Amino acid sequence: MLRRATSGVHEGWQRLVAAMRERSAEQGGAAWRGATDQVSLRMRVALLAAIMVGLASAGVSAAAYFVVRGSLYSDLDDQLVVRANTVVSSGILNNQNALPVAALYGSDIRVGLINSQGHGVAALGSPPPPIGDAERDVAGGELASSLRTVHDLRVLAVPAGPRGLALILAQPMDPMRHTLAGLGVVLALVGGAGVVLAGLAGAAVAGAGLRPVQRLTAATERVASTGDLRPIRVTGSDELARLTHSFNVMLGAVAAAQEQQRRLVADAGHELRTPLTSLRTNMELLIAASAPGAHLLPESDRLEIFDDVRGQIEELTTLVGDLVELARDDAPQAVHESVELVEVIERSLQRVRRRAGEVTFEPQLVPWTLLGDATALERAVLNLLDNAAKWSPPDGVVQVGLHQVGDNTVMLEVADSGPGIADADLPRVFDRFYRATEDRGRPGSGLGLAIVKQVAERHGGTVRAGRSVAGGALLAVTLPGSAG
Repeated sequence: MLRRATSGVHEGWQRLVAAMRERSAEQGGAAWRGATDQVSLRMRVALLAAIMVGLASAGVSAAAYFVVRGSLYSDLDDQLVVRANTVVSSGILNNQNALPVAALYGSDIRVGLINSQGHGVAALGSPPPPIGDAERDVAGGELASSLRTVHDLRVLAVPAGPRGLALILAQPMDPMRHTLAGLGVVLALVGGAGVVLAGLAGAAVAGAGLRPVQRLTAATERVASTGDLRPIRVTGSDELARLTHSFNVMLGAVAAAQEQQRRLVADAGHELRTPLTSLRTNMELLIAASAPGAHLLPESDRLEIFDDVRGQIEELTTLVGDLVELARDDAPQAVHESVELVEVIERSLQRVRRRAGEVTFEPQLVPWTLLGDATALERAVLNLLDNAAKWSPPDGVVQVGLHQVGDNTVMLEVADSGPGIADADLPRVFDRFYRATEDRGRPGSGLGLAIVKQVAERHGGTVRAGRSVAGGALLAVTLPGSAG
């Protein structure tokens, strides 16, 4: 039991330590991100340039140092080998009791002649060279030669004369080490100066390159603080110029959206003013007639006012519903539902026949399927049919045709038997709140055909207005899809 308790405590302690390490790592990462976020982009570019140049300079300096070091070692070894071969071939080693240093062209070289047991003589006036197993192996014939570094000495051993002897030359390496130290200092100074210059150059280049970004930043701050949507001046043709051009396009789209919103609010206020004024007048008349001592209205007038109020409320309801539908259609929506267009048209015909009186609808439909929003499409078709019913005489006929006009395109045509659309009104019948002069006295908001246009465009289609064969209005909508 004690062992299990101890094991549990140990596991709990390990989990606690792991949690503390993880939290410390998260805090360290957050602190690092916070520190980097506080550094300006210009400073980051300068630091990046300095770091990259520093790394490149360090790599080049290290490569140069090791190349020079290898070259100096190689030259030193070659000189030792040449001198050793000269001494061996000159015959001055016949006198094994004394070795003149002058014969080796340098008083700084240690010279020795040993046998396989390591015994021998050194040059007159020179310290003996270091002797080890490698040198004894050369004297015994086990190695052809040996070359090694011992205590800042470059030691070369070659066979000398009779078998069992080896000539040893030891060259001090202090001059070469001083040369390499000076070279290291020079490379470090040059590299440091390069890093400083790279940082300054990076800051200058970043300042010049980021100047368009600063202008763009100032413009966005101006837009955010003042709402001024004037475009920014574009200079050059690089990536920043294209970014500025894209930002100007966005500003134009925002300005167009604001203007469209202002027009929508103004037009909606204008359309709402008339029914609200009429409704207010009727309500005030009814309230005044209901006051004590007031003259009572005849029952027929009261019924007429009630019918008028009901009609105005219905008109307001229709207008508000159209505004909501138009706002919903303005928002981009992903459409992926398979819709049978014939079913949508037939449902719309059933609804419009119940309120169209004696107007007759004659459909001629072909099967058609498309990807879209069935509810929005039904609203658009219903608006077309309502518009045709409104303009047709009581015994009029409305032709509803759906026929294919291309491999992947279908056209819905609604032709009424009314007076038709004037030529001046044809280009504007699908505009928001637009109503022809002769349409001012009829109920409606001027938004029904605008909804048709937006639904068609949202589904990749187009709208068109013209005259029917009978002289009435012809409204057509083209939609993509495939034959069902």
